Amino acid sequence: MTLTVCVAGGTGWTGRAVAEAVLLADDLELRSAVSRSAAGHDLGQAWRTDHIGVPVFAQVGDALDGVDVLVDFTSHDAVLGNTIAAIEHGVAVVIGSSGLVAADFAAIDAAARSAGVGVVAAGNFSLTAAMAQAAALLVAPHLPNREIIDYASAGKPDAPSGTARELAERLGAVSTPILDVPLEQTGGQVEARGATVAGTQVHSVRLPSFVVSTEVVFALPDERLVIRHDAGPTPAPYVAGALLAVRAAPHRTGLVRGLDTLLLER
Repeated sequence: MTLTVCVAGGTGWTGRAVAEAVLLADDLELRSAVSRSAAGHDLGQAWRTDHIGVPVFAQVGDALDGVDVLVDFTSHDAVLGNTIAAIEHGVAVVIGSSGLVAADFAAIDAAARSAGVGVVAAGNFSLTAAMAQAAALLVAPHLPNREIIDYASAGKPDAPSGTARELAERLGAVSTPILDVPLEQTGGQVEARGATVAGTQVHSVRLPSFVVSTEVVFALPDERLVIRHDAGPTPAPYVAGALLAVRAAPHRTGLVRGLDTLLLER
């Protein structure tokens, strides 16, 4: 069975790479794309390549005719609306955009279950990032002291990254970290202790030369364990995981969070 796909953010950095991979896959068909800047054009023309017969729309709601799966690599201010629009159309969703919080995911899960469709969301579709997250989840019940450091480019508009937020929220479901000094007792500036996400302190660094790097530091007296993932300057690491999610989403009902959840089921 061939699955039909719409890529929102199909002219963007990761969205284009995923759309190109869908075009090459024997079991997938790229039916449409969403990009406000290229709306009304063929996607190939928007890429400044050959005409490929894939129309580009300005809004997700207009791009879902005959679509089985929406893949969203847009922005933090568009992804929730796009996801709900797809669910209301009975279309499964793969969420690769960052910026959603726990309450958003709860709303998405409720809407998806009500509509009987599947949603797969991951802060990072890299296979190695998924394995790093899986390892951290194994460690968390045994090492209660932890903090997360999130590194990204100077121009990244949201903080923390989707990778770091997902990691913190999923770790929070496993165990509650220990703070020897409660935040309200911090001397100096409490902001220097980072943001509290699901009980874990998260520190976001935004500087040139980083793409997305995430590390979680676990500690005991006189010893530390650091689990770190680094991404390079191309979108290639995210393609295989995104396609795995595309193939899985139509067979689910409700929200599946984390690429590692799919990988470890296999």
